[in-house]
Amino acid sequence: MAESQQRSWTETTSGRERVRHVVELLDGPTPVGEIADRAEVSRTTADDELGRLASDDWVIETTVDGKKGYDLNPVRMLFDEITTLIEEHSREELEGQLAALTEKREALAKEYGSDSLSAFREQLTDDELSAEEIRERRNVIATWEALDTERSLVKHGLGLYEDVATLTAPRTDSSSTFA
Repeated sequence: MAESQQRSWTETTSGRERVRHVVELLDGPTPVGEIADRAEVSRTTADDELGRLASDDWVIETTVDGKKGYDLNPVRMLFDEITTLIEEHSREELEGQLAALTEKREALAKEYGSDSLSAFREQLTDDELSAEEIRERRNVIATWEALDTERSLVKHGLGLYEDVATLTAPRTDSSSTFA
C-alpha cells in the first residue's frame, strides 16, 4: 500500500510542488540532497526550486555539515503568522487573548514564586529538588516560554493590526495607475 501512496505522490504533484511541500515541513537547516530525497526529485530540480524560494524570501540558504542547505525564513514565517492572526481575529479578540495569556503567565509566576522566567530557571540549580520536581519545573518552563511566544505574536498583531487590515482590505475604487 505504501508503494501505491508513493506513486500517487509522484504522479499527482510536480517535482517543484513536492520540493515546496517538503520545505514547508522543515524543522531546521536541511541539506539540498536530503530535501531532494524527501521530495523524490533530482538534486538539480531541488536546488533550482530552492533557489527560486530563496529569491522569494521563503527560505534562506545555509550550510549543514559543510553542505549547501536551506531553512525556512524565520522573518517570513513571523510575518505570515502575524498576518494570519490578524485575518482570523478581530482587534477585540486579540486584546482578549493578550489578557488571557498574561493572566496565565501571572498565575505561573505566582504559583512558583518567581517574577521572571530567568529567575524561575535559576531555581533548577537548587540542590534540594528531586528528579520529579526538576521534570515538573522543566514542563513549567516550556509552558512559560510558549505563553511568552504567543503573547509576543498577539502583541505584534495588535501593533500591526490597522496597517495589515488596511493593506489587505479589498479596494473599492476602480482607478488604476496602469490605466
